[in-house]
Amino acid sequence: MLEQVLDSNKLKELKSILEESKSVVLTCHMSPDGDAVGSTNAFGLLLRSMGKQTAVITPDQAPYDLAFVPGFNEMTAYTRNPIKAERLISSADLILCLDYNGLKRVAQMAPFIRQSNARKVLIDHHLHPEDFADLVISQPEQTSTCELVYRVFDQLGYMDLVDTPIAECLYTGMMTDTGNFSYNSNHPDIYLMVAELVRRGVNKDRIYKLACNTSSESRMRLIGYAIAEKMELYPEHKASFIVLTRDDLDRFNYQSGDTETLANMPLAIPEVVWSTFFRQENGYVKVSMRSEGNFAVNTFCSRYFNGGGHLNAAGGEFRGSMEEAIATYHQLLNDLSKLQ
Repeated sequence: MLEQVLDSNKLKELKSILEESKSVVLTCHMSPDGDAVGSTNAFGLLLRSMGKQTAVITPDQAPYDLAFVPGFNEMTAYTRNPIKAERLISSADLILCLDYNGLKRVAQMAPFIRQSNARKVLIDHHLHPEDFADLVISQPEQTSTCELVYRVFDQLGYMDLVDTPIAECLYTGMMTDTGNFSYNSNHPDIYLMVAELVRRGVNKDRIYKLACNTSSESRMRLIGYAIAEKMELYPEHKASFIVLTRDDLDRFNYQSGDTETLANMPLAIPEVVWSTFFRQENGYVKVSMRSEGNFAVNTFCSRYFNGGGHLNAAGGEFRGSMEEAIATYHQLLNDLSKLQ
């Protein structure tokens, strides 16, 4: 039996909200990853089986390497169809905010969610949730929002509705947000969940291959270039640093999701304890950090890069040029030297 970690009063309120609602919009953060796509579609499919009208809306297009996730083809990307997305948001009586802790994470969708008269429920595993929702279920100690959603289903008595497609959604988020259970995954409960999801039809080998071990030629060449030509090591800090500019990305026909695992790869080097990856976007630099052991990268992302996250997996956004972002990283290293 799983440890019952969720607040029973909040779950009672959530159940009442879900049962009263008829039209539900499920949202996630921009640049959706496996956990975002998995959690929104798992919850959407379950609510649809309860007779609810549901729509999953993402701020931008989810990467096509997640197209195997059940419900993927029914998602609406705001950047591709803003009129439809705004109409769905305005007509909803409930908005579920999954896998993000603040409205800045939904970009252009933020004002429409904020202004909506629908009730809003935030279910997330990131630190420091903003106070914009009517109900907040925040559990930063969970490995993923999909694990949190599994716990919600379990404690609400909805597990009988979890069929193979929903199980596949949940497993995808748990697996991808832990690097195939290689970090933030020591609690035994997650393996009880995995066992139950496998019993419900999940082919974990298939999902691993599709999510983590399938690549386009251009993506493979981009990753090879990043490691061979762009990776810098700082042995005195046990650190690695990779920067991909817009020109680098365009050279290899970058598609959303192509660099999803790049921040983790330098950790295969025994001398590297923490890695940093910068990817240049329009108007900002996306920052990803990964680490091993007790080395906390979430504090760096929070202090230097307007972000946060978990002990071993964190990220942020630097609003400025790539040159300024790199200078900030070197300032981080300089500050770290003073503390050592």
